[in-house]
Amino acid sequence: MSLDNSHSTDRRAFLACGPAIAVGSVFARSSSAADTPNEKLDSKDAVLKKLASLEANHAVLLGKAVVVGEFNDTARKYELHKTGPRGRDFTNKVCWAPDRKRALFCGANHAVPHRLNDVWEFDLPSLTWSMLYAPDLPRGYADLGKDTSDVEFRDGLLMTKRGGPAVIAHTWWGLTYDPRHKTLLFMNTWVTEQKKAVQALGGDPAELYTGPPLWAFYPTTRTRKPFKAVKPYPVAIFGGMLEYIPDLGGSIWHTNNWQMHGTWLHDYEKDAWKDLKANGGEAVFEKASPEPEQIGYYDPKRKIIVVHRHYATHHFDPAKLEWKAVRAGNKDDGRTPYGHDARSVFYHDPVSGHGLLAQFETNTLWVYDPDAVTWTKLTPAGDPMPTGGKRLAYVDPIANVLVVMDGVTIWAYRYKAA
Repeated sequence: MSLDNSHSTDRRAFLACGPAIAVGSVFARSSSAADTPNEKLDSKDAVLKKLASLEANHAVLLGKAVVVGEFNDTARKYELHKTGPRGRDFTNKVCWAPDRKRALFCGANHAVPHRLNDVWEFDLPSLTWSMLYAPDLPRGYADLGKDTSDVEFRDGLLMTKRGGPAVIAHTWWGLTYDPRHKTLLFMNTWVTEQKKAVQALGGDPAELYTGPPLWAFYPTTRTRKPFKAVKPYPVAIFGGMLEYIPDLGGSIWHTNNWQMHGTWLHDYEKDAWKDLKANGGEAVFEKASPEPEQIGYYDPKRKIIVVHRHYATHHFDPAKLEWKAVRAGNKDDGRTPYGHDARSVFYHDPVSGHGLLAQFETNTLWVYDPDAVTWTKLTPAGDPMPTGGKRLAYVDPIANVLVVMDGVTIWAYRYKAA
């Protein structure tokens, strides 16, 4: 496999018209060299043929992914060079990077088998997991782990000597891709006893930055950057939602629990936070907006955020700065999936304009129509979805498929043909 960048066959014409597409014309690429990833990955003809012939409401096993990267001792200890990243408890969100035409993933397990700060990228035509940032040393649940030799206290932050976060969290739904700045953003909030860790390193805990721990990862340079906004800023609770909103020119951080009721907007250039005062007041906001552990996506056509939390569905209108509780299902109605960031994922399907939810606990697929405000359970034909307990998933808008990755086993589902 060559490691120099862009597919040997183009992927732009692949927007999934189904069986009528000829394999040779499947990928018509239009991006500039500056927008493409660092590694060229050769597309697999067998994968292209399966995707080109995939009909609506059909699924197919695409095969086994290869795993590439500069694997260090930590990566090999946990056999990441064999398995890829795999799902990690409350860390299941995978972000599509439109400039790279690939999907990005990072975040830690709850405790076992490891807690790592690695970053990964998945490429569908070549079936390749690429490790973009090899993990620093493993961290503990509430401390920095048994070996802290790679950690330093610098500029108010616990960082590794390579510039990565020494504290590593679940992503919950606090992970998003900013296409304007070509960066993966992560609200890295965790239970680490940071003051104790700073003391152990010989630092002054009074110098510790206590604002929202927002981090950026730049796939092109494979470098990381922490943000250190000054007040005012939001509370970085567990289980919040980070989502890039093009209409607002930045990423929102949403939380609705006893720690904070609010939706805030981050200005990347200024590293400044603004309370959007959504719904005009805390009492209305609390009833209208989703609580933590929600899953959701931005709908570019309707220009709303669609969110599902447990059995309740919500919409957010960035123009009106207004949340609305649009549907209240329950576990016994048979018409509503269970939405939870540790058990399901929920993404926008660009061809249909609907939302696709993969429920890993029940091994089911659901579709949400934002106009009709209805959920429908899907019954795909073809190969069944893999059933592993550490799955990841994302929607590839170019291939027009929902992709489920069970380790290196790759499965794709097409909801509607273009």
